[in-house]
Amino acid sequence: MSTTLTPIIMPKWGLEMKEGTITAWLVDVGAVIEVGTPLMEVETDKISNAVEAPDPGLLRRKVAQEGQTLPVKALLGVMADAAVSEAEIDTYVANYVVPAVATSEDDDPPPYSFADIDGLHVRYARRGLGDGVPVLFLHGFGGDLDNWLFNLDVLAEVAPVIALDLPGHGQSTSRLPGTALADLASFVVHFLDELHVERVHVVGHSMGGAIASQMTLDYPGRVASLALINSAGLGTEINAGYTEGFVAATSRRELKPLVEQLFANPELVSRSLLENLLKYKRLDGVPELLQALSAAQFGSGQQAEQPGLRLGGVGKPVLVVWGREDRIIPSSHAVHAPAGATVEVLEGAGHMTMMERANEINALLKRHVTG
Repeated sequence: MSTTLTPIIMPKWGLEMKEGTITAWLVDVGAVIEVGTPLMEVETDKISNAVEAPDPGLLRRKVAQEGQTLPVKALLGVMADAAVSEAEIDTYVANYVVPAVATSEDDDPPPYSFADIDGLHVRYARRGLGDGVPVLFLHGFGGDLDNWLFNLDVLAEVAPVIALDLPGHGQSTSRLPGTALADLASFVVHFLDELHVERVHVVGHSMGGAIASQMTLDYPGRVASLALINSAGLGTEINAGYTEGFVAATSRRELKPLVEQLFANPELVSRSLLENLLKYKRLDGVPELLQALSAAQFGSGQQAEQPGLRLGGVGKPVLVVWGREDRIIPSSHAVHAPAGATVEVLEGAGHMTMMERANEINALLKRHVTG
């Protein structure tokens, strides 16, 4: 165990996070902490989640109190060996200065950019350095690029990353290029053309996974590898009650029990998450396009297209990850992964595995894209 003092700090989740609120400590002073131990629950304006220990140690001091709202990088607690005195910890806490979040434009680029593709205004984010093959993230039905808030910065440590709001989602134009997967896959390729990106590792979640699979089939030269997370397109079953209910919901009361189905732990659904979804669903054109897209892809109560079942001959590295407790698309669909794919089914996770089990997902994706 370390003899030095190790700070526990407010993490930065996503491109826009500035602060978080401590809702509950999950460990007591004196607890022996392992890497990955959930330490406390923090709520942001996007989601609630657990802060996990990046280092091992002995928890000696809780600095942040439940109910406090603190900025990114603020001191939340201190780990130290038992030999470290309380006076030394007092001095450390008193002298701790919250590191400045980058203030210059060079150090802190705008979190999002916009591009016009096929007459549609599209929000996207780029992170990471180097000239390697970028990792492209595609969200699912009714989502946006912020669904990857726990993943983008971590993957940017090993490769350039790109994430976009698909047409009709997030802050992109509330209009679709078509409701077929081929239409959406073609649009994504046109988006890459606009960014002058030739090839990508594609990571797709839910409907985004089906789009990624279709893109791999239709444009194999543009895809270096494919990662599917709780993906549509690998079977016919889907929770039609969720998709139809999500389209129809117009109030927080109606939306809350639906969104809770996305997570193994429904407590991760914050009021802010619901309010943001309602704001999106009330935008002009959004209810109609969600209805059209849902009818085309899931209108019969089943998935209309299964491009993932045709991946066997593409000759690409494929990673398939599922949350065992997915209540939207059954985790049993993982058995339909193409021969030779790496398949991982994670216990204690639902449909939003990349949020609920971010550390495991990030480790799997890093291994996948670095070969």
